[in-house]
Amino acid sequence: MYLYNKRAFPIGKLPLILAVLGMIFSAATPSFAQFNASIFGPNVYVFDPSVPGATINTTLDAISNPSVSQAQFSTNRYAVLFKPGQYTGVSHQVGFYLSVAGLGTTPDATVLSGGGLYIDVGDSSGNVTTNFWRSIENLKIPVPTGGTERWAVAQGAAFRRMHVAGSLELTDGSCHFASGGFISDSVIDTNENMCSQQQWYTRNSVIGSSTTPVWNYVFSGVTGAPAQNFPNITTLATTPVSREKPYLYIDSTGNYSVFSPALQTASSGVTWTSGGLGVGTSLSISTFFIATPSNTVAQINTALASGKNLILTPGIYSLTAPINVTAANTVVLGLGYPTLVPQNGNAAMTVADVGGVQLAGLLIDAGPTNSAVLLQVGVPNTTRANHANNPTSISDVFFRIGGATAGSATTSLEVDSNNIILDNIWAWRADHGTGVGWTTNPAAHGLVVNGDNVTALGLAVEHYQQSQVQWNGNNGETIFYQSEDPYDVPSQGAWMDGSMNGYPSYEVTSAVCNHTAYGLGIYSFFNQGVAIFQDNAISTPNSTGMHFTDMVTVKLNGSGGINNVINGQGGATPTGASPKDFASFVGTAACSAGPLTVAIDSGGGGATPFVADTDFSNGSTFTTTQPINITNVSNPAPVAVYQSQRQGQFNYTIPGFTPNSAHIVRLHFAELYFSTAGSRIFNVAINGTQVLHNFDVVATAGAFRTANIQQFNATANGLGQIVITLTDGTRDQPLINGVEIQ
Repeated sequence: MYLYNKRAFPIGKLPLILAVLGMIFSAATPSFAQFNASIFGPNVYVFDPSVPGATINTTLDAISNPSVSQAQFSTNRYAVLFKPGQYTGVSHQVGFYLSVAGLGTTPDATVLSGGGLYIDVGDSSGNVTTNFWRSIENLKIPVPTGGTERWAVAQGAAFRRMHVAGSLELTDGSCHFASGGFISDSVIDTNENMCSQQQWYTRNSVIGSSTTPVWNYVFSGVTGAPAQNFPNITTLATTPVSREKPYLYIDSTGNYSVFSPALQTASSGVTWTSGGLGVGTSLSISTFFIATPSNTVAQINTALASGKNLILTPGIYSLTAPINVTAANTVVLGLGYPTLVPQNGNAAMTVADVGGVQLAGLLIDAGPTNSAVLLQVGVPNTTRANHANNPTSISDVFFRIGGATAGSATTSLEVDSNNIILDNIWAWRADHGTGVGWTTNPAAHGLVVNGDNVTALGLAVEHYQQSQVQWNGNNGETIFYQSEDPYDVPSQGAWMDGSMNGYPSYEVTSAVCNHTAYGLGIYSFFNQGVAIFQDNAISTPNSTGMHFTDMVTVKLNGSGGINNVINGQGGATPTGASPKDFASFVGTAACSAGPLTVAIDSGGGGATPFVADTDFSNGSTFTTTQPINITNVSNPAPVAVYQSQRQGQFNYTIPGFTPNSAHIVRLHFAELYFSTAGSRIFNVAINGTQVLHNFDVVATAGAFRTANIQQFNATANGLGQIVITLTDGTRDQPLINGVEIQ
């Protein structure tokens, strides 16, 4: 079971060998029950140094499956915890949905000798691009002379608070294609070898050296990091703001506790090399409600409302309502990839606009009924507090739309609070698995940021159907971004951002004056046999507060491609998986952005902040008192706005903008009269450019009396006006319920 460089058998024979070893040890192995009888329930295994390595390996045989074909979408969820001490003969792969952690006060307190824990297996093609959803933390792994520890992972994995006494390789032994990844608060004594990894982010660590860059490697706050050398390498001396993930440990009395690390600013290196836990707060296990999937969401919310912190043990949680985090400084810690699945179009979790909340170690799946948002942080459309001294942090939280189970959600993560830290986030609209297809797992955005001073440290967002990241808040910063455009675009007409081909992957909207980003990689693979183009991988206002450093686009394969890196600059991405590198973009114009400038209740008398209908020419009105479903849209208008409409052929001529200034136009629709698709079809133009052709509200919203929002970038004309024109299409007459311009 020894899988360092000097392997005694080929990797393809690993499952057979593990099975044989399992049979050899099965007769002599004690019942697994003695290891999973802790306070954390049956899916958490706890070992101490008295347990033989062979017994641990046999236990792991039963619960740790690294096979892509067998386990990628398994429903198994486990956590394995090692009490402090020296372990010998422990050697096993870290499988899907397994989190492994030491329980010492430092990584050096828990030592796994004899091969350690690793991942060194690929898919049917040998690649490691689908080695998702696993983690390892707070352990020391001594590497034998001439060997190397392997952590061959893609997105959705975490390597934290580790000490590798030797070298670490971030792919398999044959350097097959890999697509990761994230390391923090770790020491690698000798070399961090990227080999075939397309991209990687290492932060706040200590490494002996680093080798073999491919496309996009980012280091921040890493002692021993290579010097800045773009293309390929982006190096920042410090991380501007961070907070390490909370973790379990055993305190001096032998009881479980959770350590909550302190906020760091302009930091580098690890938090633990001077010994002990580091700076932060220890929380007694008695302050936590320990939940299992058998608990109802009402029980969980009652515990949170009473001031409890929350541990979610491994399993799948079907949620008929959101888990609501309302108290400042609440810690929500997942063990073994607890998976939250909303059932009724609700969010999986909401967080109030309070400071110091820490969410960590969660997997959130879209459910069978479309959710407007899966994780809502803060409260939309309200005044936001300043949490600069005590920000909320979200660490190792991952999202899926389809793949494991059919589902849909408009937005995966929406941030409506200020001063949030996003720390290793992966949002994935599935391109393979169950419930996959352009109309089967629809999802507009992976991340929408409306708050100010939000920092993303390691952000991956893939395959969403509109702008995968939409940033509306000021003073945001991203360090490392990885994205793949949606593979399954059926036609260019199905993927248009107004008059622009395709949506940008990373969009900073015209509401923003200041934004900074480092190390952005965006890749295309349009695989439907149709030439699909994306005019810009990144879109941002051209204001002087915009600073983008070290960008790369790659056409992995397929048809069409990316025409420009950012704002019409950088040029087309070449074929053959050759990168298009673009070193810097700095805006040159004064910022014209501001707060919401226009909100009109079309056909209605106003509903704050929407004013009574104004600036229109022609048309008539229609109203209803029937309820409107607004759960399927992000940042909806008040319900009253959707209960009134202007109809007919008409214009809105909205004045008062700076001539030629850039804006976001959000058009609000809900069909109030016809109950079936195909009954009303019309066209919409903004300043003479058609943005909606043969638009059917019921077909797009999915139902009668259901809100739908269409958003476009627009430029005020030379008179400082935005003119919205609605004309007949193929059936009946146009309607609109609200107009919003930023």
